[in-house]
Amino acid sequence: MTGFPPRSPAAGLELQAGEIHVWSVQLDPPPEQVERLGRSLSTDEWERAHRFRFEKHRRQYVVGRGALRTLLAAYLGTRPEAVRFRYGPRGKPFLDSPPASAADLQFNLSNSDEMALVGFVRGPEIGVDIEYLKPMPDCEQISERFFSESERKVLRGIPGRAKEEAFFNCWTRKEAYLKAVGEGLAAPLDSFDVTLAPGDPPRMLTLEGDPERAARWFFHHLVPAEMYVGAVAIEGGAWEVRTWRFTAPSQPFSPP
Repeated sequence: MTGFPPRSPAAGLELQAGEIHVWSVQLDPPPEQVERLGRSLSTDEWERAHRFRFEKHRRQYVVGRGALRTLLAAYLGTRPEAVRFRYGPRGKPFLDSPPASAADLQFNLSNSDEMALVGFVRGPEIGVDIEYLKPMPDCEQISERFFSESERKVLRGIPGRAKEEAFFNCWTRKEAYLKAVGEGLAAPLDSFDVTLAPGDPPRMLTLEGDPERAARWFFHHLVPAEMYVGAVAIEGGAWEVRTWRFTAPSQPFSPP
């Protein structure tokens, strides 16, 4: 578990090799911050925002995308509105024509209820996931549909409210892995096994039945705020995970 101290990216950010940066973003800031973050969105992003039926979802999208642009601009040394995206076949955003100095910059984002997580790394693709710990009285029934046999067995043996925490531990780790490999929920959730019991170190136990392939994956457990749980997944080696809570700059970011 890691704390998320507040930090504004206004002064620029440096991401070293071997580091993972994870930012939590509150999606219900004061209206003036929503307006300020929304100024950086592109025309197509505003078109997408206006397709949301409910104002809450529109505001969450605008804040999340504005925060992502602000963070990327701080890593890239540019302005938020200058960031350009391209999209994968499943809609995953990537940097479009990044500068040579940031050609290996990877990022991934996830949101649940009123909070988002954004992860950044240099090198391999990264997956992050966050879930709001809503009551899940049917978590065992859901696990029977999606979890592996060994995961279902562990979940059945966990008592009380800890069972729901274990369910979300499992779900976020699985989703983070699938996002890292770019498959999303199109890949079977029961094709790999992860730890899930509260207090157990987060890791993958087998990948399509192979423990050696699973051992090549790094997982990190996150508690970005009360009633939220998250996970990071990335292939290869050991990583230093640093975490912050995004604070919107009071003035537009100006590169040096």
